Amino acid sequence: MGNPLRIILSVGQRSDITQAEALLADYETNAVLADRGYDADSLIAYLHGLDTEVVIPAKKNRLEPRVIDGNLYKDRNKVECYFNKLKQYRRVATRYEKTAVSFAGFVYLA
Repeated sequence: MGNPLRIILSVGQRSDITQAEALLADYETNAVLADRGYDADSLIAYLHGLDTEVVIPAKKNRLEPRVIDGNLYKDRNKVECYFNKLKQYRRVATRYEKTAVSFAGFVYLA
């Protein structure tokens, strides 16, 4: 547990949430853990449609805060640790590669 199942590359200035549904497609899961950046009504509705528990803290400006399972949310640390290890590879952290295919290859290698 803790290794990625799928990686999708996008342009650097685009938010990660734009790829969330594509990352989750074809996977059956009981819960989805994410940080506040993924708190969007469209993603929450998509996950509820899949009968998936949403473990995403509500943004500070949300009028109706969502209650989440705090113990389950702590497992999100495994994802953060993975990205920390990935960024220790200088070639990945600074994105030396000019093409997306080459960069993805080094991400998979790392």
